[in-house]
Amino acid sequence: MATATALAGGLTLGGGLPAALAAPHPAPRQSGRPRPRVLGHDLSTLQQLEDVGKHFSDHGRVLPAEQIVAHHGATFIRERLWVQPPIPYNDLPHILTMAHRIKAAGLHFLLDFHYSDFWADPSHQTTPQSWQGQDLATLAQTVYDYTRSVLGALARQGTLPEMVQTGNEVTAGMLWPQGQIYVNGTERWPQFATLLKAAIAAVRDTSRSIEVMVHIDRGGDNAGSRYFFDHILAQGVDFDVIGLSYYPWWHGPLSALQANLNDLAPRYGKDLVVVETAYPWTLTDGDSEPNIVNAQTPLLPGYPPTPEGQLAYIRTVRAIVEGVPQGRGRGLVYWESAWIPGVGWEPGAGDAWDNMTLFDRQGRALPSIRCYQ
Repeated sequence: MATATALAGGLTLGGGLPAALAAPHPAPRQSGRPRPRVLGHDLSTLQQLEDVGKHFSDHGRVLPAEQIVAHHGATFIRERLWVQPPIPYNDLPHILTMAHRIKAAGLHFLLDFHYSDFWADPSHQTTPQSWQGQDLATLAQTVYDYTRSVLGALARQGTLPEMVQTGNEVTAGMLWPQGQIYVNGTERWPQFATLLKAAIAAVRDTSRSIEVMVHIDRGGDNAGSRYFFDHILAQGVDFDVIGLSYYPWWHGPLSALQANLNDLAPRYGKDLVVVETAYPWTLTDGDSEPNIVNAQTPLLPGYPPTPEGQLAYIRTVRAIVEGVPQGRGRGLVYWESAWIPGVGWEPGAGDAWDNMTLFDRQGRALPSIRCYQ
């Protein structure tokens, strides 16, 4: 594509998009600026659960879930953002409300832009309906403007995130088809990088204090992780933190996670966060929706599907991250700690994650809530 070639070659885009997209400029790091440790929980379904009457408690005391996890050592809350979702949640109004709650609980905020109307992952990176049909340059401008708009709204209420993910599990690209990497036997890294740079430029232009994470799903795959980050760095992508998903039944044993993290940190000189992980506390099902992890799922030897096994798993992952060379292991985020039965993963469906939470089916904190203490 002529447009993609021009962008990759360093031409300035029209329409007000910063020239920074064509000429990467690593953000100057402030010497001595503290880097908060990431001991996080993704609570993206919390508001939806609360609206159907679910509540959470710790030793009999009913409290908002973010306050419970803060009491038990959490430092970050992660929230996903969809553009125009099919359900009225994980949209900007709900993010604005949740950002206030996160800050009120004394926690840091990690904002996860999906750049989609619904779930984005390595198999699904659907361009929002209202953005479809745009050429690459126009779509890059749209990504920049949207990202600036969201962060501007958060800035106006004094709740800017400390860290931003510019895309969710973008292993195979984002905003398909324009930003899809692997197409008919070819690899389209310049096109993907154009969109990723647009998102990052919007974060940088909002505030240099916000750390930018690029997130893929290759927690136990060192070769795959190297391949991805080598390529985006070759395209001049400027970011701060490597984010990885790690679920052992998909991504291999703990030894593979450890080997990958220990290689990536010195190779790239960047901090790493296991930004998604989880483990079952039971193999029973809390509703009619079949669980993703069940009796047929290969679990880790020595980590039974009990609250104690779950706690041991999280503490082991934390120890692996904290042992990363050069102090580059920043932490981890437990994915959907509070997704108890009550709402589903899509309209009309049930909860396929109810045995992976850190709360029981009545919203009572499990012993594994102490994972960060």
